[in-house]
Amino acid sequence: MDHVKDSAQTKLTSSEWSVLTCLWESSPRTVMQLVSDLAQRVGWAKSTTITTLRRMEEKGLVRVEQGARGKSYTPAVEREQAATAETHSFLDRVYQGSVGLMMSAMARRQELSREEIAQLRAILDQIEEGGELT
Repeated sequence: MDHVKDSAQTKLTSSEWSVLTCLWESSPRTVMQLVSDLAQRVGWAKSTTITTLRRMEEKGLVRVEQGARGKSYTPAVEREQAATAETHSFLDRVYQGSVGLMMSAMARRQELSREEIAQLRAILDQIEEGGELT
C-alpha cells in the first residue's frame, strides 16, 4: 500500500496482529471503538491500545484521520500481505524455508485431517494444471 514498508520486511508483533485483525474486520474505527474491542478480545487497558496505535502509526502500519469526533484508524497493510510475510518468516525460522519439511512433520504426527489432505490435494492439482486458486 502507499508509503508502507515492504510487508515482507515488516514483522508484526502479536499486539499489532490484534489491532490489525480488528481493523481488517471493520474500518475505519475510532480510538474508543478499538479500545472497547481490544479490551474484550485481549484484555487491554485504554492506555495500552493508544500506545500500540501510536507505535503502529509511526511504523506505517495504520492510517489515521482526524475527524470531528476524534481520530479514526484504517489498516495500511493488507491481511493477505501480512499473512504471506508471516508464513515465509515461520517457514524460514522453523523449517528452513521448506513447505515439504513442514507438511512431512505434520503428516508424521497425523495432524492433518482427511478433509485437510483433500483440500491440499485439490490445491496442488489446481497449481499443477496452471489454474487460478479459488
